[in-house]
Amino acid sequence: MDYQNQNETLEGFEEPSCPICGDFGWVRRHVSVNHPDFGKAFRCVCHTSIPDSSRLERIRHYSNMGHLAAITFEKTKPEGRLSDQSATGSFNGAFDESLKYAQDPSGWIVFTGPSGSGKTHLASAISNRLIDEGNSVLFVFVPDLLDHLRSTYSPNSEFSYNEFFEQVRTAPYLVLDDLGVHNSTSWAHEKLYQILNHRYVNKLPTVITLALPISDLDPRWQTRLTDLDLVNEVSLGKNTNFGPTNEWGKVGAELLKRMTFESFDVGGNRANSNQKQSLEVALQIALNFAEDPDGWLVFIGPSGSGKTHLSVAVANERLNKHQDVRYFMVADLLDQLREAFSPDSAYSYYRLFEQVRNADLLILRDFDFDLQHVTPWAREKLNQLLIHRYDSRLPTLITTVELDENRKTDPIMSRLQDVTMVSIIPIDAPDYRVSTRRTG
Repeated sequence: MDYQNQNETLEGFEEPSCPICGDFGWVRRHVSVNHPDFGKAFRCVCHTSIPDSSRLERIRHYSNMGHLAAITFEKTKPEGRLSDQSATGSFNGAFDESLKYAQDPSGWIVFTGPSGSGKTHLASAISNRLIDEGNSVLFVFVPDLLDHLRSTYSPNSEFSYNEFFEQVRTAPYLVLDDLGVHNSTSWAHEKLYQILNHRYVNKLPTVITLALPISDLDPRWQTRLTDLDLVNEVSLGKNTNFGPTNEWGKVGAELLKRMTFESFDVGGNRANSNQKQSLEVALQIALNFAEDPDGWLVFIGPSGSGKTHLSVAVANERLNKHQDVRYFMVADLLDQLREAFSPDSAYSYYRLFEQVRNADLLILRDFDFDLQHVTPWAREKLNQLLIHRYDSRLPTLITTVELDENRKTDPIMSRLQDVTMVSIIPIDAPDYRVSTRRTG
């Protein structure tokens, strides 16, 4: 049987003594995709030709454990180090699950919980128990893994990207520590998904610690991490340290105070009878929508005509009923999504975007439907957002100055034509702010 050479090792390690496995202790067979051994790891022949002590030393060297090699179940208190009773209970249960997994390492075990709760500690204890039993384990901190992968693209790299990537992807036992804290680039997401997907398809034993709840990760990852036939999710407590996401899209307190239905003036700013009638109709529609929001409501009118006032009044009513309301100037929303998507962001792009996509009520202020001036990325995000809310019939309120009737084939504009879903209400009234101190 032919074997694939594994002699590319993690950066910084010396030249391997075994030309077959690179001293990693395992090999993969050259077989077809349909062969039962495809993707599986097998112990190298060098494992049987060296003393146990030397073999364990080599495995530990290439496991990438570093100072974590000292962490064992025997040295770990089952109740953990935290004094909080709920935290103690969570760690105790997680300790038992970890010990069971170390005794029978099949499938995946995924640790979730706040920073400092013991996720990495338990993953290390599992790794060291497996190593003590002669198993080859690769322990990687996800941001470091991505840095290593990027470095292999360099012309001066002494390692092959393909061989290094395969070593990680097909390791007999892989630990991915802090999945979710990596830079939010499409390249990083794709590389990690390829690793996860390969190990999922081949059911390779994998230990994962998450920096975010599973629900905040890439939807493709979620389908892998929530498969109960393969994955055991072990929680060490609820993680609330994800940045000011509850404040994201929050309506300002001053706006909520000033802009209520009671303070809305249907008399307008010296409005004529037709203009007053448009204000009365808009108020009644807004009241109905606030009472039972269904579908979409679009207010069209000139600046200062009262669109913002009515949208905030709707938000007031829904907030009083403990609904999740997200309120954005469209330009601000796009700026914040770009910031979250950047490699340096401290927050999860997916978490933020999902909050907007699935909010109980989304209010988009000053929407310019002429999207030709925005970047393709921004146009794609807006399309994804609104098409999802349309398909899911999620309550959405939009204010705009005008609609472009010549762009009816646009993905968003075409959905606005659905009279069973969308109510378009024109407001023809003078600017409240001209010659008065009232706002709208």
